Amino acid sequence: MSDALKHECGIAHIRLLKPLEFYKEKYGTAFYGVNKMYLMMEKQHNRGQDGAGFASIKLDTKPGERYISRVRSIAQQPIQDIFDQINQRINKELNAHPEYQDNVALQKKHIPYIGEVLLGHVRYGTFGKNSVESVHPFLRQNNWMHRNLILAGNFNMTNVKELFKNLIDLGQHPKEYTDTITIMERIGHFLDDSVDKIYKKLKKEGYNKNECSPLIAERLNVAKILKRSAKNWDGGYAMAGLLGHGDSFVLRDPAGIRPTYYYQDDEVVVVASERPVIQTVFNVDFDDVKELEPGHAIITKKSGEVSIQKILEPLERKACSFERIYFSRGSDAEIYQERKTLGKLLMPKVLEAINNDTANTVFSYIPNTAETSFFGMIESVEDFLNQKKTQAIIDGNGQLSKERVIEILDERPRIEKIAIKDVKLRTFITEDSSRDDLVAHVYDVTYGVIKPTDNLVIIDDSIVRGTTLKMSILKMMDRLNPKKIIIVSSAPQIRYPDCYGIDMARLEGLVAFKAMLALLEDNNKYHLVEEVYNKCKKQVNLEDAKVKNYVKELYDLFTDEEISDKISELLSDESINAEVKVIFQPVANLHKACPKNLGDWYFTGDYPTDGGNRVVNRAFINFFEGNEERAY
Repeated sequence: MSDALKHECGIAHIRLLKPLEFYKEKYGTAFYGVNKMYLMMEKQHNRGQDGAGFASIKLDTKPGERYISRVRSIAQQPIQDIFDQINQRINKELNAHPEYQDNVALQKKHIPYIGEVLLGHVRYGTFGKNSVESVHPFLRQNNWMHRNLILAGNFNMTNVKELFKNLIDLGQHPKEYTDTITIMERIGHFLDDSVDKIYKKLKKEGYNKNECSPLIAERLNVAKILKRSAKNWDGGYAMAGLLGHGDSFVLRDPAGIRPTYYYQDDEVVVVASERPVIQTVFNVDFDDVKELEPGHAIITKKSGEVSIQKILEPLERKACSFERIYFSRGSDAEIYQERKTLGKLLMPKVLEAINNDTANTVFSYIPNTAETSFFGMIESVEDFLNQKKTQAIIDGNGQLSKERVIEILDERPRIEKIAIKDVKLRTFITEDSSRDDLVAHVYDVTYGVIKPTDNLVIIDDSIVRGTTLKMSILKMMDRLNPKKIIIVSSAPQIRYPDCYGIDMARLEGLVAFKAMLALLEDNNKYHLVEEVYNKCKKQVNLEDAKVKNYVKELYDLFTDEEISDKISELLSDESINAEVKVIFQPVANLHKACPKNLGDWYFTGDYPTDGGNRVVNRAFINFFEGNEERAY
C-alpha cells in the first residue's frame, strides 16, 4: 500500500499441555514456549510495529513465588527489544546460578518468563497515545490468584461511551477512557462476581478459606463470564485473556470481523491472528489449523481441558476483506490465490484503457504487498496474448513463414520493476513544504525502460488517501516520460471510515470522498451535503440499531467510473505531462475473489454491526462542522 496506514494488531497465545520437563527432554529446553512465542510474534510483525508485549503465567507455584511475568516495549524494533530483555534476564540468572542449567524445577521457580501459559501481542496504535502504557497485554492485578486478568487483543469497540457508562453504573471508577481498559474492567467485574459467588457457596459447603482458593479456580466458568461481559459489545475483536491461576481464552466477534486461527495437539494449544504463522512455527499442515468460528471462544482450563464454546449468537459473517487484500501475510495459501484473482479480474478494464496495445505497455507494481495481485494480472495478460497468437496463426491458414510464426510467438508482456521504495519517511519535520519534499522521495524509479510511446500500468493493492500517489509515485513515474500512466487498485474505492481496528476514522482524508465532493461542486449539487448533515444530526440521539448511513445518498448520485475519473483528476496536476487514469476493482469482483470475507464496509458503507452506522454518521458530522475529533 503506497499510503501509510496504521492498522490492525496481532495476537499469539500458547498453552503448553505438558509439564515443562517434557519440553526439556523432547526439545532440549524448558524455554520451548518462550522460543515459539518469539517466532509467532516475529511472523506477525506485519500487523504491528508501534509496540509489542509478552506475558506468561507459571502453573502451580507456591505462595510467595512470582507466577506472572510481563514485558512491553515501544522501541523502534519492539519485538526484538522484548526478547533481548527476556534473554538478558534469563542468561543473567543462569550465569549466576549454574545449578539451574539442567534443573527445570529450579528454572521455573527462580527464572521469570518461563511458564506454561503465554500471550504475545504486536500493535499499531489506533486509539490513544503510543506510550508503553497503551501496549498490550494489560494486567489487572489482585492478591487472589484467580482474580488476576491479563488481556490482549486485536479490536476496536464502536460503543466505548456506552460501555464506559455501564462500568460507572456498576460502581466502578475506570482509570482510563479506552476500549481496552473498559473491556478489561468489564470482564474483571464479572470475574470478581463469579469468584464471590463460588466462594460463598464453598463456605456453605464447609470449606475453609485456604481450601476455597483451588476449588474456585476449578469451578470458574470462563464461558459464562465471557457471555455476561460481552453482552453489549459492538465492534470487531479477537480477544485473548489469561487468568492468574492458569485458565485462558480467546474470543472472536460474532460477525467474524477480526481473524482468529487455532491449532491443538497433545502438547500445545496455539492461537494466532494468521494461519501461516501457526503452520510455519509449528510445522503443521494447512488443514490442521482451524478458524475459530465467529461468536465462539477457545477456552483452556488450568487442567488442560480444551473446549470451543459459543459465547455470542453469530451474526451474518462479515470477515474483513482488507485482511485478504493487504493486512494478512500473503503466504497463506488461500490469501495468495485470492490476491492473484484480484489481479486477474482487473484485466478487462486495463486492456480497455490501453486499447489492447500490450506491445506498447509496460506492467509493474507498487512494492511490496501488490506483488501477488501483479502476478495474477500478468497471468491474464499472458492469456490474452495466447488467444491473440492463436488467432493470428489460425488466420494465416498455414501460409505463415517460419520467421512470422516466431515473431507471433515471441510477443510477451513487458514486465519491469519500475517503483522502488527507497526510504521509510520519518515525519520529524512538520512544516508542510518540507514534508511534501520528503514524501516526494519515498519512491524511486527505474530509468531507461519506458519509451515516450508506452503506456505504464502499475498496480497497487489499494488507494486510501492518495497522498503518496500524488506527491511521489505519479511525479516519479512521469519522469520516465510515458504516454499514459494507469494506476490500478486491486481494492475498490475506499469511501467510508473504519471503526473495527484500522486507523481510518475521518471521511475527509479519503480520496474517494474528496472526489465525490468535487463532483457535487461540478454539478451544482453541493447543497445536498448540508441536507445529509441535517439528516445525520437528527440521528445523534437514536439508538444504534435505528441509525442509517445517509452518506450513501451522496455517492449514489455518481457512477463508480465518474468517481474514478475525478480521482484521476485530483491526483494529477499541471506538472504531470502523461495522461493519468485510475482503475478500481468493482465490489462484485472483490466478492468473487474473496468469497469467505465479505466484510466490505470500507467500500460499500454496509457496516456489519449497528455501531458502524453511528460511526459514519458522526464522521460526516465532524467533517461538516470542521471537527477533527475521531468518530469513535
